[in-house]
Amino acid sequence: MTRQLSLPLPSFTAQQPASWDFVLDRARLFDQAGVDRLLVSDHVVFGEHLEEYGRPEIGGQAGGKQPTGPDGHWLEPLTTLAVVAGSTQRIRLATNIILAALRRPVVLAKQAATLDVLSGGRLDLGVGVGWQKEEYDAAGLDFTARGALLNETLAICQALWTQVRASHKSATLSFEGIHMMPKPVRETVPVWVSGTVNPQVVRRLARFGSGWIPWGDAARDLPASIAAMKDALTDAGRDPSGLQVAGTVRAVRGADGRVDIAATMDGVPTLAAAGVTDFRPGIKIPDDPAAAEDLLDELVVAFRTAATG
Repeated sequence: MTRQLSLPLPSFTAQQPASWDFVLDRARLFDQAGVDRLLVSDHVVFGEHLEEYGRPEIGGQAGGKQPTGPDGHWLEPLTTLAVVAGSTQRIRLATNIILAALRRPVVLAKQAATLDVLSGGRLDLGVGVGWQKEEYDAAGLDFTARGALLNETLAICQALWTQVRASHKSATLSFEGIHMMPKPVRETVPVWVSGTVNPQVVRRLARFGSGWIPWGDAARDLPASIAAMKDALTDAGRDPSGLQVAGTVRAVRGADGRVDIAATMDGVPTLAAAGVTDFRPGIKIPDDPAAAEDLLDELVVAFRTAATG
């Protein structure tokens, strides 16, 4: 399985920026440098209880802190990726993650298929349930039912993407004889499911997922988590052999405190042996365009060497 390098595209700021040009500038740099995939995140709105991000039991991350205040400026991910698609040539465009259940499923299916077609089949849809009750409240949705809402959203998207004459039946939403064109370039948009190793995520991944984005405790011990997830998928009747898995490559710093790119990439073979296919180094890209270009060139070369060695 091809090993790929993914980097986050900055699409939010704590304060109003003078310009959003940096988003497209950075995307073009990633594309030109040979980065395989760029990642954008999602928040539609904020409430005023951002400390909830630190609660794993509701979808947050222990010790984590939401990176902006409630008035942080967050670009909508699919809109952002649509603009980025027109400014890039080859890099894959991914949500990491989008709160898919907040969108009406039929509209999300249409948006994603359109973006996939116009970008030449470059969209990866990373999805998760999120951690913030207020976002579901503002959308008129039940936060406690967010897992079921996400499952139904994905089921409807898959039906509309793959069936010429689509149908869906549930207690909350049913239709039959629905036609949606165009379809995604490669039959369906690849879905990456975020979450820990738990029965709900296993079932979601087994049914819908091309890839898994480990979260929380699962991301902290990738070899054990990947083995556990693959065993669980097998038990659920899904062949895990083609599963793509995202994993963070820990940054290694030299004596001068600066990130040592070569030493950082030394961690790639171990992660690859554990089953990671999508590598996400924890390295800050400089704001200065020339410095960013130099670092990206070094990073891509070091990654290719580590990934193929």
